[in-house]
Amino acid sequence: MKRQDLLMRYHAAMLEELGPSQWWPGQTTFEIMLGAILTQNTAWANVEKAIANLRQADLLEAEALYALPLDRLEELIRPSGFFRLKAQRIRHFLDFLSVSCAMDLDRLRHEDMASLRDRLLQVQGIGPETADSILLYALGLPSFVVDAYTKRILNRHSLVPEDIGYDELRDFFMDALPADAALFNEFHALIVRVGKAWCARKEGKCPSCPLSRFLG
Repeated sequence: MKRQDLLMRYHAAMLEELGPSQWWPGQTTFEIMLGAILTQNTAWANVEKAIANLRQADLLEAEALYALPLDRLEELIRPSGFFRLKAQRIRHFLDFLSVSCAMDLDRLRHEDMASLRDRLLQVQGIGPETADSILLYALGLPSFVVDAYTKRILNRHSLVPEDIGYDELRDFFMDALPADAALFNEFHALIVRVGKAWCARKEGKCPSCPLSRFLG
């Protein structure tokens, strides 16, 4: 079976079981970008608390946050954990936005995606998963996001080796599927939902998993 056909069968099975995901949570492009940085090494519930602090302070705009003193930013995002490190990462990202698009985020949507991704990866604190989350969820560009759940599920289904790297795993999807941001968005969201509910690190709940039909 062609990889595209197989992947689309996985997508259909998860969607049938779980329904649409409606990801990523966020009211604006900039809020989603911030969420992609704040969610590093923490639970989403903690990110929501940090975002709520920023919203209450009327600071969910790039220009307003850029003018904020670093210590005040640290205080507001404290619930997200590693708040000093993340404040620095947000400041580096805001520097990038200032230089690359003068804080006009819509301009980024019209850039070459591969070039923009390379430039995002040069920003201190922006790794591949964060960069792809910004591209896909905030900007609506077809850059597939992969994570630990993606690797675990596909490895347990004997589709990829356990030691596969991030970019190779991303290419596993992008080389096979049409460049469709809506498809990529829903596919990754479904993988995360299945991973959290059924595919624990030590032992999966395989018999009841929506993807059980694809096992051996």
